[in-house]
Amino acid sequence: MRNSDKSQQPKEFDEKVIQISRVSKKTKGGNKMGFSVLMVVGDKKGQVGVGLGKAHDVVTAIKKGIKKAKKKMIVVPLDGTTIPFSYKVKKGAGIVLLKPAPKGSGVIAGGPVRAVVEAAGIRDISAKILGSDNQSSSVYATFEALLQISKLVKLKGISLRSISDVEAEEEKKLAELQEQAKQKEADSKAAVADAKDTKEHHAKKTASEVKTDKPAKKVVAKQTESAKKSIPAKK
Repeated sequence: MRNSDKSQQPKEFDEKVIQISRVSKKTKGGNKMGFSVLMVVGDKKGQVGVGLGKAHDVVTAIKKGIKKAKKKMIVVPLDGTTIPFSYKVKKGAGIVLLKPAPKGSGVIAGGPVRAVVEAAGIRDISAKILGSDNQSSSVYATFEALLQISKLVKLKGISLRSISDVEAEEEKKLAELQEQAKQKEADSKAAVADAKDTKEHHAKKTASEVKTDKPAKKVVAKQTESAKKSIPAKK
């Protein structure tokens, strides 16, 4: 029961295996086989770490990698759901370019970069691998870029918005758009009503003019007949 309860509890950190490599070491007794595992650990709330674990078996190497990654965790500065500014970094053979993206864009990045930024809790970002395609190089370069961004934010005192602030701004914009849409709808209805009233008024005016014209025509006809009668007939 205790084991099942532990398995059902949510993990505090998100753990991702990036690369598993089989390594060998030459000794007097022969080749000594082992494994190295690159791990990424994050809480998806702004903390992320990278660690390389080495052991004779994969499970032990993963545990060591997780332990090292937790010791080397950094706090990533988040401006809402993205990073505050663009940054390009070179770490060994890996070159990575990170760019902020508007909310709703998602994570536009390759596998190793995606693993790091998602573990850090970055929801919207655009990234490009410009150097080596090696996964470990890209992971270390991404981690270094996030570390440098964190240092620059502290050094320059850049003010960052929280996710709640971004959501409040979006709600305000949405309310303004809805108000504008309602105003436009009311204006269009008023314009239609004015056009209808103008049309009805014009129709009534035309009808009244037609009615007033009929008696005048009758008077003209009577005058014409009386004029004809007053003219003497030719002999």
